[in-house]
Amino acid sequence: MDGATGAPIIVTALFGAGDAAYFDELRRAHFPPERNQLAAHLTMFHHLAPSLERELKQRLTAETRGIPAPDARIAGVMSLGRGVAFRIDSPALEEIRAGLAEAFETLLTPQDRAGWRPHVTVQNKVDPAVAKALKATLETDFRPRTVRIAGLASWWYRGGPWEPLSRHNFT
Repeated sequence: MDGATGAPIIVTALFGAGDAAYFDELRRAHFPPERNQLAAHLTMFHHLAPSLERELKQRLTAETRGIPAPDARIAGVMSLGRGVAFRIDSPALEEIRAGLAEAFETLLTPQDRAGWRPHVTVQNKVDPAVAKALKATLETDFRPRTVRIAGLASWWYRGGPWEPLSRHNFT
């Protein structure tokens, strides 16, 4: 068990293969290469205590086993100031996150307690003018579309690329 090392746990929603490839292609094209260490992801929690490992796995399993994937869609393009993201709309995924947040309420960091703006970052840590230009480009022909949420995952964060902890697929 890794909890003894003190590495925090990150929780994400996983995209279906086609949507993941689409987002990853955009990240390769627009994310600074030296900072693009991760596949496209939808972060649900940024920092959970390592002591939650066992309970978290049980809860993620309960939220996904035998359960159909939640409906989700790309709802818009959003500015991150020094980057750009796609806003994701999924009431069912928001319900799952709210239930987990309630279960872990006393252990949440201020960032995870502050609310959730579901999004997939396609560019970050660039000059604001570069980000503004990409946002305008992406908005030119933007149309909302569905995306497939394949499952939920947890990861160890040790300062670099994330290390897989668990993966839980919807049916």
